[in-house]
Amino acid sequence: MSSIDEIRDARIKKLKLLEDRGHKAYPADSLREISLKEAFDNFENLEKNKETKWIAGRVMSIRGQGAIVFITLNDGTGTFQGLLKKDVLDDEKFNFWNEVVDIGDFVEIEGTFFTTNRGEKTLEVKDWHMLSKSLRSLPEKWHGLVDVEERFRKRYLDILMNPEMKDLFEKKAKFWDVTRNFLRKENFLEVETPTLEVTTGGAEARPFGTHHNDFDMDVYMRISVGELWQKRLMTAGFPRTFEIGRVYRNEGGSPEHTQEFTNMEFYASFMNINEGKKLVRDLYIKIAQEVFGKTEFETRGHKFNLSDDWGEIDYVEEIKKQTGIDVLEVKEEEMEKTLKKLKVEFQGKNRERMTDSLWKFCRKNISGPVFLVNHPKLVAPLSKENSKDNRKTEMFQVIIAGSEIGRAHAELNDPIDQKKRFEEQKKLIEGGDEEAMMSDMEFVEMLEYGMPPCFGFGFGERFFAFMVDKPLRETQLFPLMRPIKE
Repeated sequence: MSSIDEIRDARIKKLKLLEDRGHKAYPADSLREISLKEAFDNFENLEKNKETKWIAGRVMSIRGQGAIVFITLNDGTGTFQGLLKKDVLDDEKFNFWNEVVDIGDFVEIEGTFFTTNRGEKTLEVKDWHMLSKSLRSLPEKWHGLVDVEERFRKRYLDILMNPEMKDLFEKKAKFWDVTRNFLRKENFLEVETPTLEVTTGGAEARPFGTHHNDFDMDVYMRISVGELWQKRLMTAGFPRTFEIGRVYRNEGGSPEHTQEFTNMEFYASFMNINEGKKLVRDLYIKIAQEVFGKTEFETRGHKFNLSDDWGEIDYVEEIKKQTGIDVLEVKEEEMEKTLKKLKVEFQGKNRERMTDSLWKFCRKNISGPVFLVNHPKLVAPLSKENSKDNRKTEMFQVIIAGSEIGRAHAELNDPIDQKKRFEEQKKLIEGGDEEAMMSDMEFVEMLEYGMPPCFGFGFGERFFAFMVDKPLRETQLFPLMRPIKE
C-alpha cells in the first residue's frame, strides 16, 4: 500500500500535468447550472426534453470498464451518477480524465440525461473540467475515520464519509430553528446581549477571563445567555425577549458538559410559573415532533415520552427520600459524611456546594420528564422566595434521563433581597468557591427602579444531545482540541 506521502506526490504530479496542458486546477468560476438534487428531482423532464446541463461535485467513486467509466458525484445536496464513454467524449478528453482525475477531486461535467439498463439516473458526459484537485486521498468509504480524536479534528471528512453525521447536524440546525420560530410566534423579541462582561451573572460556573486592551481592564466571557441583561430589558419595557447564543464555562468536560456551547434563554414579564411550565412543555413537544417526528426517546439507560403528563418532584423531599437527610435542617458535617458514604465527589465543603452535589447524585435515578420544584434559596440566588416557605424558591428544573435539561425561575425583583443574596455569594467566593455567582450592584440598582414580575427559562444544546443519545461533544461541529505537537 502506498504511503500518504507517495499518494500526495503522485497527485501533485497530476496537478502539474493539468497546468502543463493549459488547464486550471483551481479555477475561480464554475459552469454548473443545477445542483445534483435538482438534477435528481427534475430528472424525468430533463431526460424527456434531452436537455444538456452542467453539473458539478466531488468525485466519490470511479468504476472503469475499458472505454467506459462510471463516476459518482456529491455536491452536498445529493449524489448523481455520470458516465464517460470514449466514443462520446473523444479520445483526448477521455484519456486525460484517466490521467489526472482521482477520487476526491471536484469536477464539473456536461451532458445529457438518460436511464441505464439498471434503472439508474445518469448523465452521459460530453465535456468536463477540473474545479479543485485534491492532494490527499479520502478515508476508505466503508470504515471512514475510526479514531474519535481524529474524527473531531477532521470533522469535514467525518461528515463527508458518514451521512448520519450530516443528518445529525442538519437536525441540530432545525432544533434551533424550531425553538426560534416557536418563541417568535409567542411574541418574544430576539435580542443580542454582551458576551464580554465585567461580572458574570445568571449561573454558577468558573468563567474564562481575558483582558480588554482599550479599556485596560480584565473582563470575563459570559456564562449565561445574558440573564441579567435581558432582565434589564424587562425594566426597559420589552414584555418578552429571548436570545440563542454561545456560552463559555472554564470547567471540566464530561459527556454532558463542554467549555463552549449554545444556550437559549427567554424572559417574559407578568408570566407566572405555572404559565411558564405549560409554555416550556409545549416547546419541548414541538421540538421533538418537528425535528424527530416523535416524542418518545431512549437515552443514557432511560426512556421518556415528552407527551406524558409532567409531574413534580420536591427538591428537598427527593434528596431525603434517596439519602435519608433533610438538606434544610442537617448540619454541614452530616452532609459531608453522607456524600463520602455515597462516594460522591464534591468540591468545597460549603453548604451550597454540598447540597448541589447531593441533588446531582439523586437526579441520575429519575427518567422524567418531571418538574423539579422547591429549590433551597441557597442554590437559587436569582429566584423569588417561595410564598409558603422562605427557605425555598419559586423555580423549577426540567429533569429528563437523570439530568437537568432546562431551568426556570420566577425572577427575583426585590432589590433588597437580591443584594443580600449577592452578599452571601460573595462570602462563598471569598471562601474559595470558584463557581459562586459574582455580585452585580448595577443590576441591583436597576431593580431599584422597578422590574415587573417576570418568568425566565433556559436550556442548551444538551437537550438535543439527549434526544439523539450522544455525548455533547459528538453533537458539536468543531469541539475544541489540543494542538498537535510537532
